Amino acid sequence: MASSYAAAALSWSASSWLHSFTGQTNEASVMPDRKLAMPVVAQKKAKKTRKIILKEDVEYVGKRGQLIDVKAGFYRNFLLPMGKAQIVTPVLLKEMRMEEERIEAEKLRVKEDAQQLARIFETVGAFKVKRKGGKGKLIFGSVTAQDLVDIIKAQLQRDVDKRIVSLPEIRETGEYVAELKLHPEVTARVRLNVFAN
Repeated sequence: MASSYAAAALSWSASSWLHSFTGQTNEASVMPDRKLAMPVVAQKKAKKTRKIILKEDVEYVGKRGQLIDVKAGFYRNFLLPMGKAQIVTPVLLKEMRMEEERIEAEKLRVKEDAQQLARIFETVGAFKVKRKGGKGKLIFGSVTAQDLVDIIKAQLQRDVDKRIVSLPEIRETGEYVAELKLHPEVTARVRLNVFAN
């Protein structure tokens, strides 16, 4: 009994399907010899990527603040739950540009300050260093970077880190040139007059 209901339902659905394609209402009509051509459209699999900004350094992916494209699954399953990235929005891009401009302006200001300081050091003339004299031109001890830093502090009231001072070895009287690396792109050359007292 159940199989007769299933057969009836199958014949009804097959006939309605046939009716939808042939347009004929007579269920007893025979399908034409030619086959129905059903177009098959293959869709190219869409690459699912997301444009993101990294909130922190991610090994093998990128550095903090970097704008990159990653696969959607990687973003959804790893970067987002760990709080390591954020989807790019127009507002976020605008904020990034403003921050980059602010950083560039700050870098330029620091460089200009270093150039101004270099001009001050170079126009001072020679710094005088007194040491106890020995035989001929020899002096006792040597002149160190700390000595130059102390002289600059006393004469110009400027604090200078001794790690940026590059001095030749000074063990006798005479005139020498020291270099102060005030900025990666700015180096001041300072003259030193070493004499014995």
